[in-house]
Amino acid sequence: MADFQQNGNIAQFHNLRTRPLEELEYRLETFAQVRKITLILPSLFSELEGPALGNILKELSKVKYLHRIIIGLDAADEAQFRHAREFFSVLPQNHVVIWNDGPRVRAIMDRLEPLGIGPIEPGKGRNVWGCIGYLIACADSAVMAIHDCDIVTYERGMLSRLVYPVVHPAFPYHLSKGFYPRIGNNRMGGRVTRNLVSPLLIALKKVLGDRDYIDYLRAFRYPLSGEFAMRTATLPDLRMPADWGLEIGILSEAWRNMGPRAVCQVEIADIYDHKHQDLSAEDAQAGLNRMSLDICKAIFRKLAADGMVFSPNIFRTLKATYHRRALDLLDVYSHDAMMNGLVFERHSEETSIAMFAENIMQAGQMFLDNPQELPFIPNWNLVHAADPTLLSDFRAAVAADMADTE
Repeated sequence: MADFQQNGNIAQFHNLRTRPLEELEYRLETFAQVRKITLILPSLFSELEGPALGNILKELSKVKYLHRIIIGLDAADEAQFRHAREFFSVLPQNHVVIWNDGPRVRAIMDRLEPLGIGPIEPGKGRNVWGCIGYLIACADSAVMAIHDCDIVTYERGMLSRLVYPVVHPAFPYHLSKGFYPRIGNNRMGGRVTRNLVSPLLIALKKVLGDRDYIDYLRAFRYPLSGEFAMRTATLPDLRMPADWGLEIGILSEAWRNMGPRAVCQVEIADIYDHKHQDLSAEDAQAGLNRMSLDICKAIFRKLAADGMVFSPNIFRTLKATYHRRALDLLDVYSHDAMMNGLVFERHSEETSIAMFAENIMQAGQMFLDNPQELPFIPNWNLVHAADPTLLSDFRAAVAADMADTE
């Protein structure tokens, strides 16, 4: 994907393959002496048994510029948590495993409900939010990076390129977003980006007209990537969706709090593959079906907050416009796959587009029926104002879990 192209909305950094990784890492080690870097790894216990995480830890063990690694562990009982502590002990860096289902951490989070800012729906959003809270409590890092634990093509250079723009002292960027080609098993991946987000943004621009926010989202080559880095000064005020709109929500928060000049995207890999979600066409609460609903609602909410007035007629027009644009793009993706010798399952791709079109209408109706819905996790400034001791107690609970030998 090496090129010089700039879209004019956000800065893009390409991998021109002119700089050795070792030189990049040396510069990061120098920068990290004054700008400490923490990596967050949100993980399900099942990912410890998967094909990716062992190699990720092997690669991370070679990284010298990291100050700390925070692992958020979901869906684990006590025996599994103890196994996870041992599993991650191969990391030479300072690290902690946050046992989100453990009694100590649950007791801390249960304090939010009487304050009117809980409970928080379980999932990746809450996991990341908890890890950010722990990082804020530590108060010793200038940069935070996040990536998933199911990347089967992981190399440590992904992290180096991701954090470089926000660590470099002469760069103005506060958020760095990773992009890459999604290719796995000789197939083109990224169905939700290709078949929903890209044509939906084109349709929104056609139906609603020029809006800076739509141009901003369209500037991202892979807006749903789970790899991003941020300067920690922005974290206490960060509002995060608890649902599958997490990535779009964070980009929207960057738009609101930082502005596009403080945001960049960086090419971090030549090829990228990880766990693929099922379409789950028969279950609106699972897989890409649920994901597409949440992403649509996240975009509609942000546009409404920006002054857009929605109606059933707009959503009907949007559905029709989206469907036509998605099918037009599908032809292009098919040709691209053919030219590169990739398998392209046209029928399943069209099936996903049909489902996404219906979900645009359904998400629109859900938005109209419940315009006051606020599926955001409270930001840490709000939590701290409501309970000034919660962060320090949370850090102590994590330390107790890590030290518990019984």
